Amino acid sequence: MHTENLAENLDAGVLEHWTADEVYAAMLDHKIVVIDVRTPQEYSFEHVEGTLLAPLATFDPAMMPTQDGKRIVFHCGSGVRSRKVAEACAAAGMTPVAHMEGGFAAWKTAGLPYIATDPATGGIRHVAKAS
Repeated sequence: MHTENLAENLDAGVLEHWTADEVYAAMLDHKIVVIDVRTPQEYSFEHVEGTLLAPLATFDPAMMPTQDGKRIVFHCGSGVRSRKVAEACAAAGMTPVAHMEGGFAAWKTAGLPYIATDPATGGIRHVAKAS
């Protein structure tokens, strides 16, 4: 699942940096919950199927579920906002905490599946994993 050498010690706990492939594999194994911290507009345009939305603008670490049973991994567009959220969660006592390095851009670069809005119809379309 997660490569241990991509963990960083913060004053408040441990921050893990997961790759898109690690996140995808853990999602398929039902071992994690992925929380997208982008804006609702970004999420509605395209997102990883099965992720939950908790935008950075209204994010409150106290409102996050516990990690009992499943780990939480945060992600955003590039990894900057998810790191901020992960650091805030660590400061609030959630440890270890993880985010997806490179964000949704890394997910797409890795050729992993996601849902996008079809500009021609306004409906959704599934963008399949690259073979």
